[in-house]
Amino acid sequence: MKKTETTAYDVAEHLRTPEEMALYLDACIAESDGDAAFIAKALGDIARAQGMSKVARDAGMSRESLYKALSGERSPDFATILKVTRALGVQLHASAA
Repeated sequence: MKKTETTAYDVAEHLRTPEEMALYLDACIAESDGDAAFIAKALGDIARAQGMSKVARDAGMSRESLYKALSGERSPDFATILKVTRALGVQLHASAA
């Protein structure tokens, strides 16, 4: 019997346009159930798609700090989220629940 081979799926490889990145972030916010670390991880996926070094430079952060903030292992502060979204070229929007 032939074994099935699998490969790891990396969403960052599939986020090509600003529109795809914004839709991905919107979907992650909707699914997060208030989990800030989950949203931070989604921002990390988008940052990897654009290039972590460039995003870190544009956000005024070190690359290492950016990796830690967007790892999904902790919740970054809101100021960091705002810096990163600005550097990524995406906007956060509010709507009535």
